[in-house]
Amino acid sequence: MSSHISAEAARRRTFAVISHPDAGKSTITEALALHGRAISAAGAVHGKGDRKGVVSDWMSMEQDRGISITSAALQFEYRDCVVNLLDTPGHADFSEDTYRVLTAVDAAVMLLDAAKGLEPQTLKLFEVCRARRIPVITFVNKWDRPAKDALELIEEIETRIGIKPTPVTWPVGVGGEFRGVIERIGFGTWRDGRRAAGPQVPGMVRYERSPGGQQSAIAEVLGEDESIERFGADYVRAREESELLSEVEADFDQKTFESGQTTPTLFGAALVHFGVGQLLDLLVDIAPSPFSRDDAKGEPRDLETGFSGFVFKSQANMNASHRDQLAFIRVCSGRFERGMQVTQAQGGRTMSTKYAQTLFGSSRDTVDEAWPGDIVGLVNATGLSVGDTIYTGKAVEYPPLPAFAPEHFGALQMHDTSKAKRFRRGIAQLDAEGVVQVLYSERRGEATPVLAAVGPLQFEVTTARLQAEFDVPATIDRLPYQLARLTDADGAARLRTAPGVEVFSRPRDGAFLVALPNKYRIQTIENDYPGIVLEPLLAGGQG
Repeated sequence: MSSHISAEAARRRTFAVISHPDAGKSTITEALALHGRAISAAGAVHGKGDRKGVVSDWMSMEQDRGISITSAALQFEYRDCVVNLLDTPGHADFSEDTYRVLTAVDAAVMLLDAAKGLEPQTLKLFEVCRARRIPVITFVNKWDRPAKDALELIEEIETRIGIKPTPVTWPVGVGGEFRGVIERIGFGTWRDGRRAAGPQVPGMVRYERSPGGQQSAIAEVLGEDESIERFGADYVRAREESELLSEVEADFDQKTFESGQTTPTLFGAALVHFGVGQLLDLLVDIAPSPFSRDDAKGEPRDLETGFSGFVFKSQANMNASHRDQLAFIRVCSGRFERGMQVTQAQGGRTMSTKYAQTLFGSSRDTVDEAWPGDIVGLVNATGLSVGDTIYTGKAVEYPPLPAFAPEHFGALQMHDTSKAKRFRRGIAQLDAEGVVQVLYSERRGEATPVLAAVGPLQFEVTTARLQAEFDVPATIDRLPYQLARLTDADGAARLRTAPGVEVFSRPRDGAFLVALPNKYRIQTIENDYPGIVLEPLLAGGQG
């Protein structure tokens, strides 16, 4: 069994797509699933006629607005591998869930809009990847539209985030006049021998959109002479730029990719499926398979040492008919079997896993077994919270998940005091799921919790779910704070009467947070209160 566990783990590729809003993340998620033959035709965010909507967006608010708010886990087989693709919320008003998904992956695809380059939310997500030492592949999207110069984009990435791009494909034609790409490495080389390893022979891959745009793009390999004959100056320029990249040592290197020093980079257009197949091949070729994870003591848990996993997401009422609760588990070691008895590290409680599912957007299938790298949904696991560890055999507890920096704050007011019990139950549920951070201050008392969120849409999600799931109407009064810092008990006591700031306690972990209107207030507080503790949170906004 042990060797079988290692073999199954070696087949897994578990990754997330990260990007700024509107860079095309849901589109590329579906395009990857299409290339992996998990679906027969890619949907649009808003379906027309018999063209279905994006399968990874299941919440009604997502379908109505054409955005991703929650995370979806998609699994499919490609070549000899099992791909676990975690689609993170990508709207400007995304939540902590967007960051938290990155705790459950082994690699990430950073999606850039070719016309906009690096944008604020992308930078924050990349910061989380860097902090967690997650290797990153970059996909420059929307090259079929007007775009920045390709070399300019490469320089921007290296200058702004300090990671060196190593293009594995290079565009023929400027943005908006996309002819195809020069393949600077071989794809699908190390595991199935479909192509020779190393750089491809001179020439290019020409793309052509499939009829209707719902199927994989048509790709044609052209030799050097035919490339020059058909695309002339565009091809010659691309070839010269590709040669220049080699001269400045911007060629792909596996070791520097895995260490986070370089980011293999591709150019394409997800909406018409240009370059998506190469991205999927590259992921299978170079992305790391699951490895031994360190526990809370810093000791690695071997892949073959009994089943273990941790909850990285909890979501209630995904199925409105059954009002269920689903805990998303990242399998870290051993073999998961449906029906097995597991122990919850936090408290030592044992529980059954009778109702276990794999998830594909809103669709579910019962899962009988899973391996390191897989994502399993446990239904009605009401005792599990985000960050909890479950295991069999040798005890283990994985490190708690980090709390991320909120940038929006609002006081929650219920309208009907007779529903106070439901109100408290609803707030506890949303806090356990990590939809928002629930805070309390002496100034407002326990009857008026303050919600802290990464994006303001989570306020709307909170009030909508309180109304729909708990029959509690409520409103949120926005507060004039834009960032938070961690402090200690002494700092909390010293700052309780400080003007322009507010001190909160966070029951989830007992932390003290100081909410501030802007980064300049930090400086004045540090001057006025020498020695005060003000620690930044991960993925903070200002300063």
